[in-house]
Amino acid sequence: MIAKLQTQAALPSGSELARTRHLLVVAPVGTAQSALPMAAVLARTLSRRGKKIAELAKAPVSAETPEGALVVWVTPDLKQSAFEQQTLLRKAVTVLLGEYPDELTIVVVGAAAAGRALAELAAYVASVNGVTLPQHKKKTEAKPLRTIRLFGGGAADGFAQVRAAAAGNVLCRELTVLPPNELTPGLYRKRLHALAQEHGWGREEYDFKKLKRMGAGAFCAVAQGSDERDAAIVRLRYRPRGAQQTVALVGKGICFDTGGHNLKPARYMNGMHEDMNGSAVALGILAAATAAKLKVNIDCWLALAQNHLSPRAYKQNDIVTALNGTTIEIVHTDAEGRMVLADTLTLAARAKPDVMVDFATLTGSMHVALGNRYSGIFATNDALVQQAIAAGRAAGERICAFPMDEDYDSALDSAVADVKQCTLDGEADHILAARLLQRFTGKTPWIHMDLSAHSCKGGLGAVATDCNGFGVAWGTEFLRSL
Repeated sequence: MIAKLQTQAALPSGSELARTRHLLVVAPVGTAQSALPMAAVLARTLSRRGKKIAELAKAPVSAETPEGALVVWVTPDLKQSAFEQQTLLRKAVTVLLGEYPDELTIVVVGAAAAGRALAELAAYVASVNGVTLPQHKKKTEAKPLRTIRLFGGGAADGFAQVRAAAAGNVLCRELTVLPPNELTPGLYRKRLHALAQEHGWGREEYDFKKLKRMGAGAFCAVAQGSDERDAAIVRLRYRPRGAQQTVALVGKGICFDTGGHNLKPARYMNGMHEDMNGSAVALGILAAATAAKLKVNIDCWLALAQNHLSPRAYKQNDIVTALNGTTIEIVHTDAEGRMVLADTLTLAARAKPDVMVDFATLTGSMHVALGNRYSGIFATNDALVQQAIAAGRAAGERICAFPMDEDYDSALDSAVADVKQCTLDGEADHILAARLLQRFTGKTPWIHMDLSAHSCKGGLGAVATDCNGFGVAWGTEFLRSL
């Protein structure tokens, strides 16, 4: 649950400032020092540290007032990228939230568009970082921020879009960090049932038996290794009045990935409870779009399973038949994500959306290519690529487009099936995975996001936790652009 947001268009009075214990002052770069709240305290602090006010555009400055309040000043440059602005605000907010206050006061000094932009930015960064993610320590100081009091920036309308995006990001991160014994496919499905009731979404489940009867051999090959037959593809539907376009969001939801018979070593199996992050991103976007009342129909398809090692688990050289009739030669059991996505994309495409977007922590090679500060995308046409990149710039979630030319298919030629699942070479595996997945999208315009930036030590952009919910802000902005 994100903090309650109270807004007031006017700047606070002296008595209101005197009551605050944790204060963030935000102003556009170039604002006169005398125009900032607590200007005298700021002047003494800057003088003692030998700094100039212009340096607040590069790093925040904090100080305690004589009354014991903690104040942080920062002056973002609105000519910089959204990512740079978010990073600066994150550093400022983290200083204040490190004391786990119940209430945070934000004062935005700035008129018209600049003030509004900074108010929205500050509210978003404070909201996404003012939560405590699930953890199981008996003794901890951590507690959530309960109230944000925002003054200035024309801040009188409640910031519905900001709160929606923040809530979607938090939902994604809360699910992703849950331990694997608390988010099995079966437990995940129960959570989705509750969320569907809460938000008024339509819900349809394709369980293992139903998928087996339908011929979804790619999904079932992965799911058959689990003792519990709780794997499923879940479809959630959002249908706002007046919407003209339909977008399908598809998420990889592998709740734990052992690698199967091609077992991961301990170093790489650790953290594989987060292999369901793609599904959490898709769900977070759906929640954000619903809260923001975006006028676009959404079908959210979540592929929920585990990749276990067992006598029934699929193995190398198996040949399975996917839902669309494609036969697949299994080359490596740890390439399970593309298997569950294959049948899920087929189902999503059959519903004839205007565009499909899938999200997955899919390949190590994308992480090698980009590290953990960008995520990579593939798209079926240049217009979608440009639209996706523009959404990333606006949202502060940076993406890089990769080629997906047809001649890469030769690496997936199989002597015994229609296609190989992957190769053992590992070269350009992120591209080969995209080429494989495209076989299951029909003629639907499609974007595939490989979430190499889903976890970044120390935080990324607006978010201070390692698990950062990358993709939710991008997806919300992408839907808004439609």
